[in-house]
Amino acid sequence: QVQLVESGGGLVQVGGSLRLSCGASGSIFSNNVMGWYRQAPGKQRELVATITSGGSTNYAGSVKGRFAISRDKAKITVYLQMNTLKPEDTAFYYCNLRQWGGARPDDYWGQGTQVTVSS
Repeated sequence: QVQLVESGGGLVQVGGSLRLSCGASGSIFSNNVMGWYRQAPGKQRELVATITSGGSTNYAGSVKGRFAISRDKAKITVYLQMNTLKPEDTAFYYCNLRQWGGARPDDYWGQGTQVTVSS
């Protein structure tokens, strides 16, 4: 099993910054993808950014140029630096780890952390 624990959410004004952190523990394989997803009230969960164990990144178009994802391999921790925040960034942010123990991937999720951007 894998456990993910997020921290760093909160309330920030428009244009401000926040940094989210997610620490992973448990049975983690060397080949994995960690990422951040978010879900706003009444909307589906959407991808924000992902980073592979090799360091390749992928961003949603709405956050490209404002958010940066990184990871600390030694601590199996992933970070999301969020700059120039907008009201539409308000959502519950979830950390994800995906790894392949067989033919199909296993997804693990953190409990989520609230980000609120006030105008």
